[in-house]
Amino acid sequence: MADKKYESLKIENIVASGVIADSIDLVELAEKVKGCELNKKRFPGAVYRINNPKIACLIFSTGKIVMTGMRNKKALTDGLAIVMKLLKEAGIATHKVPEVAITNLVCSYDIGTHINLNKVVVMLNVENIEYEPEQFPGLVYRIKDPKIVALLFSSGKIILTGGKTLENIKKGVDVLEQKLEGST
Repeated sequence: MADKKYESLKIENIVASGVIADSIDLVELAEKVKGCELNKKRFPGAVYRINNPKIACLIFSTGKIVMTGMRNKKALTDGLAIVMKLLKEAGIATHKVPEVAITNLVCSYDIGTHINLNKVVVMLNVENIEYEPEQFPGLVYRIKDPKIVALLFSSGKIILTGGKTLENIKKGVDVLEQKLEGST
């Protein structure tokens, strides 16, 4: 696989989740950590936003965390270190080694040419396609292997989501390009 082929592939968002503690007192967390928001009537977890790198963290009383907004693995590592340090400084017991992993990558890709979405629907004629241009301008294609969801737009722009690794996303691009031959 030549890297030039994936030149336009860009990570737009990384979502990671996992466990950082056995349990967390969210009221204590919100009181001790400046900028930590807690509104249990609206959301069951605490929200903490990191400015650099720009990350939104959802922290739950179960000790679980969901982090979103990252664009590379370094941001994930740095953001996790910031959260763990904040919790430690607030006197909240955490795991020595947090178990947090990437659960979803959202990437954009430009195929470089116009896509005739009506032709794609006819060519693929499969149940894993949704295309209702009156409701949404893109075609939703659910790739089974690797398990990736692709949003195709007539401009040639594609959004790929559901992969846990960049390799999954690249395999999804390969499957897509193979399927789209003749419809661009």
